[in-house]
Amino acid sequence: MAPRIIHVGSATDARDVIHRAVQTLAEGGIVAFPTETVYGLAASALNEEAAMQLADLKEKESASAFALAVKSAEDALDYVPDSCPLSRRLARRCWPGPVTLVLPDQHADSLVRRLPEQVQQLVVPNGTLGLRVPGHRLVLEVLRLLPGPLLLTSANGPADRLAVTAEDVLQQHQYQIGLVLDDGRCQFGQPSSVVQVVDGQLEILREGVVSEATLRRLASVAIVFVCTGNTCRSPMAEMLAKQRISEALGCSIEQLEDRGVKVMSAGISTGAGGRATPEAKKVMEDRKLDLNGHVTQPVSERLVRQADLLLTMTRLHRQAIVTHWPDAAERTHVLCPDGSDVSDPIGGPYDLYRVCADQIDAAIQHRLPEIESLVQSVPH
Repeated sequence: MAPRIIHVGSATDARDVIHRAVQTLAEGGIVAFPTETVYGLAASALNEEAAMQLADLKEKESASAFALAVKSAEDALDYVPDSCPLSRRLARRCWPGPVTLVLPDQHADSLVRRLPEQVQQLVVPNGTLGLRVPGHRLVLEVLRLLPGPLLLTSANGPADRLAVTAEDVLQQHQYQIGLVLDDGRCQFGQPSSVVQVVDGQLEILREGVVSEATLRRLASVAIVFVCTGNTCRSPMAEMLAKQRISEALGCSIEQLEDRGVKVMSAGISTGAGGRATPEAKKVMEDRKLDLNGHVTQPVSERLVRQADLLLTMTRLHRQAIVTHWPDAAERTHVLCPDGSDVSDPIGGPYDLYRVCADQIDAAIQHRLPEIESLVQSVPH
């Protein structure tokens, strides 16, 4: 029986498209989805019969694994609760997107254990689990409505010709799928990049859309200092942290990014393009640190998602971030270890700025072991 084909662009009700896909999957059918990479074939990971049908369709060998498509990086933690800092960092920065992470499957409380037995064999045949959050709205909307993850595999045929359009899917799997969502040509038209993370090191198993160089850059540690206007406290903290971290690593400040460490600052209530105050520049200059090139930037969703550690000058700054981005709560802390605030010296004399810088520097030195531990998670 020929599959039902829905042309997404001409559909009168986008919600109906999503609901039809959810219904097909819930009833044990296979759906061909557009993704940002290539078209994929999906089945509910909770339906053992559908999973085996998909395995037969792809002629999967027992040693070869299906990836699980999940809703988000946070959702992935239910499947790999003991994932290392590096894998969490990559998940946060790459998802939704064209990267599949292959991680050790060794935790007794993983939700993988709740999947049907034959499904477990399909997704964890060799002790590792592939996870992905596709960067296409249709798949993400369907995942939000399903009670579990999807088994997701490319719609390539036996000749491994990439399926980048719905027509490609139909030529290769005309009578074996229940529903095809036709959303035109895929954005990239290349496979996802597959990255394995084991013991804090990454290995590129397949270089797809995202290059190895980009993946290694994404694996670096990012520390962000936050104040209000990003003109005095947080820029001084940024420079003082760069100084202390470079001393600990035995390198120059200019070499930090080559060592996989990026230190930044931002403001809760600021625009882009401002400069550091003259007093902050002078205090840093007296410490042989240069703030002349500093340009203000606001705290943004992208910056928060990238950050491994957000250190705020006050409790109110932390509250503002956590209220807006609750998922960042465990990565966001007040800079001073005792929870006290670093008072704003704006408008005050040089001596007030100097005292402020001393307080910031002392707090950074207290947090240095924590920062060094993060830096050790950068792959070599």
